[in-house]
Amino acid sequence: MNRLDPGVTTVAVLMGGWSAEREVSLSSGKSCAKALRNAGFKVVEVDVKRDTIVDVLRDLRPDVAFNALHGKWGENGCASALLETMQIPYTHSGVLASSVAMHKEKSKTLFRAARIPVAESMVVEIERAATEHPMSFPYVVKPVDEGSSVGVHIVTHKSNGPPAIILTQRALFGDHVMVERFVPGRELTCAVMGDVALGVIDIVSVSDFYDYHSKYAQGGSKHILPADISPEIYGKCQKYSLLAHQALGCRGVSRSDFRYDDKAQPGEELILLEINTQPGMTGTSLVPEIAAHAGFSYEELVTWMVNDASLNR
Repeated sequence: MNRLDPGVTTVAVLMGGWSAEREVSLSSGKSCAKALRNAGFKVVEVDVKRDTIVDVLRDLRPDVAFNALHGKWGENGCASALLETMQIPYTHSGVLASSVAMHKEKSKTLFRAARIPVAESMVVEIERAATEHPMSFPYVVKPVDEGSSVGVHIVTHKSNGPPAIILTQRALFGDHVMVERFVPGRELTCAVMGDVALGVIDIVSVSDFYDYHSKYAQGGSKHILPADISPEIYGKCQKYSLLAHQALGCRGVSRSDFRYDDKAQPGEELILLEINTQPGMTGTSLVPEIAAHAGFSYEELVTWMVNDASLNR
């Protein structure tokens, strides 16, 4: 890994964008920019706009681009492709890993090949999911390629039919949606930094579901670190997180989210939901908290990420 001299290194922190997670990205970006300045780097905050980002980066010519974008475009490999084209070293995962990780169903194909347990799921046309039940209760309807629990609908026998509201949210869902078996239990998450799986957090939401508000609002959830689970399950979370990171070819930092049902049969109790190649870096985000537990301050974490930046990721 390079050891860049902060005093002569210009870092462009890319944030904002135009996805459904714009506001979270702005919060992540500003937090990262502040920490990098405190670490001595020359930092330029870039609120990414579709029609100006190429000109901005061409004029700026930063030494490193810190990708703090979340959601579509910023997280699905498009931003990585732009930076590869412009030959600007960047943080986080490359084009292929980002693209596959963002598509929940395609990533599951690689997870299954790596023997990582995942929930039964299918991709169906949005009209079908809005008018009939593609699988037995309970199940979840979600966008195929969004993050932060955006657009997630849980359908149970108590629901008033299929989630017809998704037809009014086509801009978010597109023409197809993922239908996935609902996995009960606790919400666990584990971060990977380089080639090391860090700690595991048990997330206790104040609401029935760990939704967008629970993730980003102060007091929206309680984080138990280290998670109060058996050493066996703790180790499985770390093992599967690293396997998922490697199976997709992720780089830098990633975060894997799990459901843990302690009432299920052994071998069926831990399910990987998804991997995040651009995990949040806000004041309530999980990765900085996990890194701190492993001995890395926020400044040390973002400095490590900048030093890890490269091309051909």
